[in-house]
Amino acid sequence: MPLCLLFLLLLAPHCLGSVFTAPEQLTSTKYDFIVVGAGTAGCVVASRLSENPTVKVLVIEAGVADNTTEADLINIPFLAGQGIGTTIDWNYTTTNQAGLNGRAIPYPRGFVMGGSSSINSMIYFRGPSEDFDRLAAASGDPGWSWENLQRFIFMNERHVAPWNNRSNAGEYDPRAHGHGPLLSSVTADPFELDRRVIQTLSDHPEKYPFNMDLNSGNGLGFGWIQSTVGNGVRSSASRAYLHPALDSRTNIDLLLHTQVTRLISTGAAGSTFTSVEVAQSAGATKFEFTATKEVILSAGSIGTPQILMLSGIGPKNELEALGIISRIDLPDVGANLQDQTILSLQWEAKVETLSSFLSDPAAVNAALAQWTENKTGIAAGTSLVNTIGFLRLPEDSPLLKSGDPAAGSNSAHFEFAFLNTFLPNADQPAPLTGNWVSAAVTLQSPTSRGSLKLRSRSAFEHPIIDPAFYTTSFDIGTVVHAVKALREFFSASAWDGFLGSPFPAVAALNTDEAIEAYARTWATTVKHPVSTAKISKIADKAGVVSPNLLLKGGANGVRVVDASIFPFAVAGYPQAEVYIVAERAAALIKETWSLK
Repeated sequence: MPLCLLFLLLLAPHCLGSVFTAPEQLTSTKYDFIVVGAGTAGCVVASRLSENPTVKVLVIEAGVADNTTEADLINIPFLAGQGIGTTIDWNYTTTNQAGLNGRAIPYPRGFVMGGSSSINSMIYFRGPSEDFDRLAAASGDPGWSWENLQRFIFMNERHVAPWNNRSNAGEYDPRAHGHGPLLSSVTADPFELDRRVIQTLSDHPEKYPFNMDLNSGNGLGFGWIQSTVGNGVRSSASRAYLHPALDSRTNIDLLLHTQVTRLISTGAAGSTFTSVEVAQSAGATKFEFTATKEVILSAGSIGTPQILMLSGIGPKNELEALGIISRIDLPDVGANLQDQTILSLQWEAKVETLSSFLSDPAAVNAALAQWTENKTGIAAGTSLVNTIGFLRLPEDSPLLKSGDPAAGSNSAHFEFAFLNTFLPNADQPAPLTGNWVSAAVTLQSPTSRGSLKLRSRSAFEHPIIDPAFYTTSFDIGTVVHAVKALREFFSASAWDGFLGSPFPAVAALNTDEAIEAYARTWATTVKHPVSTAKISKIADKAGVVSPNLLLKGGANGVRVVDASIFPFAVAGYPQAEVYIVAERAAALIKETWSLK
């Protein structure tokens, strides 16, 4: 190779966005924008802002690069969820949950580029249009309505064929999909289980309506799951947004392995927060970086309120009790935590299911080898869950007498997801042989609200996380109803010759009391925390951010863009709604600073 060409190749990475692994490596301490968190929202905002070549953007990520030794757990669709509990997970734990028989449960969040979009189950479901209309009503800003968000929805996601180019006609609506960098697809490998689900819908269309596209704004019915998978690989926020920006632009830098310990207040009143303090461990040297325009806080529903409170922004009495000077008294920081639960039930199958494949190490290894070779085969697509259903309680249900917590009549109270193998609940023993199928019941519209509080003044000590699961009669009552509704669904004639006996623990669920006991024993988080920095109207004293996502309480220089701003648990899947919020947030920031 000619020396001149080698010289240019060596220089090329430095001519584009740079990736640093320690604060002292950066050559500048000032940027136009500092994005805290390279998760779902942070990747979008950083990418969109860096589209303008006149601004300089710094992204600070506490976690690791997404090409680490755990990269296969991120990239291989078949291994979705296997990164939980590893080095790419924050590995949080909740407090002992009274509603879960005193159990403390793991609380996964992504500790890696892409955040939770790199470790989640990849389901892309925007939810009903009513979710966004409720967001618009709660914020007083019609810009957050479904209709007014359409251009941002189309900017985000693009539907593609599964790896084997199987025809998916009639399984999704092309009109509901756009031209964005995030790729989504339906399954490449429908199972007999899925055919039975679809047959049940066909036999009972009034009771179980088929929804051709659950991303269309219609939030009820049964349909095919759309997953963030394209070309046989997970399409995460980092793959879709951040890597392309870093690979093609000179005005964006990424700092990894570095935690923001607090926002630094400046100005006469101490209410401007355009500088961040960072460190790589509790005892490490601290560094400071300054945004000349804004700090965008995208650390998620756990990290964002923790950073705010460590900065003196939050409930005054709680902060002062820890020796933190109160800068902005915002009692709702860390309050109102909402999350959803998931509960698995299992049945024997009279036909071969994915259980046979999963119990054969040679077959699994061959599938992984095929993926490594050419990104094809069963490992290149979503396989465990292909069909899903969203349902409501009956209109005359006593559980609705005190009001309906869902966003509207088109929004679900609970969800069924159908899995072609045995899905154990956490710590539940699973059979080693046989063919099995499972159905997961998710509580979509919970009324329980918990909290997130600081454990100490250290950013390196996990906060106190209390989702307060099953602390209302509505929540546990809805789960009991959902389990009975699931059994009724499986009693349809379409399941004859397919379903065998239920797993013994499921066979014992013959009374409401037994179902409730089962739920409290086995339910866990579906990993959808929201509302810890919720949005509210400009004139409202409650809330944390205003309709434009800027901090309330007289604070300046900080905007929050992540799932913490949702005022209610969302009826869709948060990753999809966060992408859309982040797209509009980036546009609002550009408008504020007259950037094209």
